[in-house]
Amino acid sequence: MGFAEKRGNYWRGRYKTAPGKHLTVVDERGKAVRFATKGEAQRAASEAENRYRRGDWRDPALGQETFGEYANRWYAAQDLAASTMQNYKRHIEEHLLPAFEDKALAGILRSDVDLWEKKEKALYAASSVKTWRSTLHLILEDAIGEGLITSNPAARRRGRGKRAGRSRDRGPEKTITDPLGALLIAERAALLSGRDDEFVAVVLMAYTGMRWGEIVGLETEFTRPGAVRVEHQLYELDSGTLIRCPPKDDSYRTIDAPDFLSALIADHIARTKPSPCPCHGKRYVFRGQGTARTGGHQGAKLADVARRAGVSTGTVSNVLNRPERVREDTRARVETAITELGFIRGGVPTENAAHWRRNGFATWLFTPAASGWYPKKAPQEARPVPLLGEPWPGIPARGRGAGGRADSCWLPIAKGLTPHGLRHTHRTVMEDLGTEKVLMDERMGHIDGSVSARYAHVTPGMRKRLMLGVTAQWEAALDARMAMSHRSPVRVLDALLRACLMIC
Repeated sequence: MGFAEKRGNYWRGRYKTAPGKHLTVVDERGKAVRFATKGEAQRAASEAENRYRRGDWRDPALGQETFGEYANRWYAAQDLAASTMQNYKRHIEEHLLPAFEDKALAGILRSDVDLWEKKEKALYAASSVKTWRSTLHLILEDAIGEGLITSNPAARRRGRGKRAGRSRDRGPEKTITDPLGALLIAERAALLSGRDDEFVAVVLMAYTGMRWGEIVGLETEFTRPGAVRVEHQLYELDSGTLIRCPPKDDSYRTIDAPDFLSALIADHIARTKPSPCPCHGKRYVFRGQGTARTGGHQGAKLADVARRAGVSTGTVSNVLNRPERVREDTRARVETAITELGFIRGGVPTENAAHWRRNGFATWLFTPAASGWYPKKAPQEARPVPLLGEPWPGIPARGRGAGGRADSCWLPIAKGLTPHGLRHTHRTVMEDLGTEKVLMDERMGHIDGSVSARYAHVTPGMRKRLMLGVTAQWEAALDARMAMSHRSPVRVLDALLRACLMIC
């Protein structure tokens, strides 16, 4: 039985652990607790002795392991997806260790965590800080499971503070667009890249809601008439390595594709003839861009000159290599386009990288297409995309002095839209069409754990109504685009517009 021991002007609790061996009641920091009365000390000592006999006792010294030591040990014990391991490593090394590395686990107080969070929010987005705090909470929760600490200082207390303003840190509403906006952005992205691949990819994202990694990781064997199968994704690590892994949350699914989209993908594959990539040995639907164009390089390509002059790339090649084979008026038109675009022979390689890079695609193709502006990149400030106005909607002028040669620029279509925003766009379009929730969840790869969802099932009628709805929206977008101009410098869109014109 525990007992109280007088020590000057205070009492301490003592309890027996073995014959001739006694321990003192201590706090989480391992320091002896000073009790004001004998009764308090005796009760605390008895409780500590009972915990010891039940096997609930822990060595007070264990809580003195530093957060840095435990975090390293904790991370090494995890066996998770490479993407998750990368994120945990970044959270720990860049945000948690600078604040808590040398602190004893038992010495981390709730006030320490709250102060750290306040400082982080002054520098970073609130949503990011929330994620980092969740990682801290997870680590400390596992420390509780190992008996190193008794409570989690990173746990949030519910209902604390004023009720008003509790959602002040919520993120801004996601920017979306409509079917016409998606079509125009796809056309601009193709003009910026100098090829049709980006047009097909943007349309595919807008009409299936596929994630970016699923688009990059789409293999040719999983494209079928009337459907696209999501079986893998390519996830880009910080090192730049693209790993082939299951889709997020194991959201394997088959997405119904309307006839126009299936035809667009099939034509793209037939035209590009994908070969196995060197990194995975798989045939992917989409390729990356020329390696020299990464990092914002904006040199004009042969296809840009051909579009500007209204001729084929073969004709441009003849002008450069065998000018005597080309009619004088055509040669003059091509040479004018070369001068206006700032084309440098051999300045852009024809070899394509195996895959897109998320940042390169979003920064130099998608964002300028959606907003009409190139982003800030030293030494240049953010600037409008310089255009040669003919043919409509304009050919991006590239290279030195592009701004001086330009005669127009693009208006914004959906400023702030991201590639992931097309996923939100597709969900919103389905809502607008009155699509049943069970079908929307299937297409998006979401799981509804409610009881009602267990009794709802997708039917052929649901699928047919959705395909008719998105096809009608696609046709309406093409009609609206044709009202702006009957032609397009983008080959695949130009063919679609000519087909619509013949029908009309």
